[in-house]
Amino acid sequence: MKPSRPTALWIALALAPACYRGTGGDGGGAGEGGASEGGEVPAPDDGGVGQMGMRRLSVDEYDNTVRDLLGDDTRPAAGVLPEDAVDPFDNEFAGQIASRPLIEGLEVLAVDISSRLLADVPRRDGVVGCMPMTDTDADCMAEFVARVGRRALRRPLDDEEATRLVDLGLQYAEDDSDFYAGVDVVLRALLQDPEFVYRIEIGSPTDEAGVFALNDFEVATRLAYFLWGTTPDDGLLDSAQSGGLSTSSDVRSRAQQMLEDPRALDRIDRFHAMWLGYYRLPHAADLTTAMRTETRLLIEKTVMQDQADWRSIFSATGTFVNDMLATHYGLPAPGGAGFTWVDYGDSGRKGLLSHGAFLSVAGKFGDTSPTQRGKLIRKRLFCQAIPPPPPDVNVDEPPPDAPGSNCKKDRYEVHRSVGACYDCHELMDPVGFGLENYDQAGRYRATDNGAPECTIDGEGVVDGSAFNGPAGLADLLMEKSLLDTCVVSQIYSFAMGHDVAADDERFVDELTGAFADGGFRFDELVLDLVGDEAFLYRREEEG
Repeated sequence: MKPSRPTALWIALALAPACYRGTGGDGGGAGEGGASEGGEVPAPDDGGVGQMGMRRLSVDEYDNTVRDLLGDDTRPAAGVLPEDAVDPFDNEFAGQIASRPLIEGLEVLAVDISSRLLADVPRRDGVVGCMPMTDTDADCMAEFVARVGRRALRRPLDDEEATRLVDLGLQYAEDDSDFYAGVDVVLRALLQDPEFVYRIEIGSPTDEAGVFALNDFEVATRLAYFLWGTTPDDGLLDSAQSGGLSTSSDVRSRAQQMLEDPRALDRIDRFHAMWLGYYRLPHAADLTTAMRTETRLLIEKTVMQDQADWRSIFSATGTFVNDMLATHYGLPAPGGAGFTWVDYGDSGRKGLLSHGAFLSVAGKFGDTSPTQRGKLIRKRLFCQAIPPPPPDVNVDEPPPDAPGSNCKKDRYEVHRSVGACYDCHELMDPVGFGLENYDQAGRYRATDNGAPECTIDGEGVVDGSAFNGPAGLADLLMEKSLLDTCVVSQIYSFAMGHDVAADDERFVDELTGAFADGGFRFDELVLDLVGDEAFLYRREEEG
């Protein structure tokens, strides 16, 4: 009697004897020169190899992977899997805790995704890749398992694994008198396989204890999820299988090609949206879409089209708007639903800090929050640590009334002057008040909400330097070089799934220097990151 349809636990147990051995077929040896037969490879002379643990696919990465693996663009994981922890990115492996809701959600997804694929005959046939001659066509089943298994697990299956999956599929096909019943069970098994759900790097030992050289398939997976947010395609896996990702120059060259894929822009856009907090917006769908489009187009123009100084994202003297968004901002309407470049003129706006997407972040108590905006800028743009509030402070209470005044600035002044609150609020509030002329939807206002007697002057201060409005803050960022090092740390964290630590400092310091020397080109920063020798290695997690 055949077993019931596989659950996540059943699959984990069934496939345990065939756990990944880290050999990666013919694509073994990463690092300059590759691994010697049965021996140890040298670790990078200059260090810079960061710790790496098992990295679970984020919800976004899972949906992207299912899209590219099976042609399923419904993004089903977003409504089933537990929400990822975000601070600021959704792929930090230290916070990825396995849970019963996760395991159960993976099983629900596997059943749903496979069922819908089999019901869509053209898509099903494209995924299977062959037409079975009988219900138990072993050749077609083996072809399907080899091709989809390689894409799902991001490496070729070894003979034992392939045989187990083929036998499993044929057993169900025979019992149900339906070849596609076997396809169904194989897909469910693959979608619940630990190596599908997690990015597991093993590598080969080096001459430095705890440092391992990745094989080419592990490098291909790092590249694909960093640059595309999805599983490696067949071309990238072919390069890995032929040893084409064994050196830093190989990886950099391949990454340069990958940046031409539209998925690279999606990933760069997502990096900025998560870093600066506007990946979700509290507006109606049409306004949210317009704001996100505005910022994406500026990033695309600066990074991908012009390949210009990345900092000009913050100093741009115009923006992309359609009529709806232009009217929302009070800018000249370009005429039409399409997005057109419009000059800011004397509006006081400049660059991304003027975008509704950015200005919509960090609100509180139904309005803008100078404290939260200041914290966002300090923490995300400057990479400064802000201490948590004292345990006896209720952060969910709005600032108290000010004697004789209903104005927000006076109320915040009273709030930050109380006890232990002053030092932290003095870091944040003066920064946030410099953007106070712009409400939580990015519209200009001259007075406080509901208090026309309270004029907003838009004056802000960063570490003793005064500015006024988004344009003034953007000028200050450029003048004081406040952005230059933080973005490097942030893109490193996004790529590697953890904050910069002592082991990473050489790597990040060299990236920072090269970024400045190269004219602050973001595409070159990405290429320098993947082209560093340390990208081909991992350091074992402590504990």
